[in-house]
Amino acid sequence: MSAHLRHRRWLRVLLAGPLVLLCAALVMAGGAIWLPKGAAQINNLLLPVLLFPAIWAVLFFYASLALRLRRAYAVIGIICVLQLVLIGGHFMLR
Repeated sequence: MSAHLRHRRWLRVLLAGPLVLLCAALVMAGGAIWLPKGAAQINNLLLPVLLFPAIWAVLFFYASLALRLRRAYAVIGIICVLQLVLIGGHFMLR
């Protein structure tokens, strides 16, 4: 295996592993902000926790199967930045 292929494999492992886990956690944390509260006032807290495995799975399979690695990094990076802006804006406006 050439050095270029090993480098690309490690970049994909980095993206599909810790970066996707971080992004899924940010989406879960941001979900409490952008989901409606519901009748019992807990839907915005419960749904992100219950959907965390699905969010992680979608991001993981996208990162693992994407043909263009740069685009996968960009998509997951944009999702992370948007969630960070949403969470930061929520706390700055309080």
